[in-house]
Amino acid sequence: VANEGGKHWTVNEVKALIRVWSDKNIQQQLEGTVRNKRIFEQVAARLQKFGIDRDWKQCRTKYKNLKHEYKSVKSAQDSGSTNKSMKFFNELDAILGHCTMEQASKSDNEESERPPEWTETKSEKDSIG
Repeated sequence: VANEGGKHWTVNEVKALIRVWSDKNIQQQLEGTVRNKRIFEQVAARLQKFGIDRDWKQCRTKYKNLKHEYKSVKSAQDSGSTNKSMKFFNELDAILGHCTMEQASKSDNEESERPPEWTETKSEKDSIG
């Protein structure tokens, strides 16, 4: 059964998508917006230059899936689990790592200002979910 993205992305297609995504200009545009059809139309147009025929919806879906998978692997690693990994993790870490590092350091500062019992209940709640 074909999923919403149509045919599966090949390794080269994903690499090309990541290459376009790693462009600082594209990253900045994606960081500040939710309505990003126009940005993904640019991404699709750039992929076209590599001979990759994907529309903006397919690019956005793949982007979202990769980002979601990256975040779940990253949080598993942060919690000490090493058995969760993904293809292209290092490439995505180069793009997304700086965003998550800033957020991580912010939340670390917040943690240190809270009483220790707050942190414990927070982690217990997280492990239940």
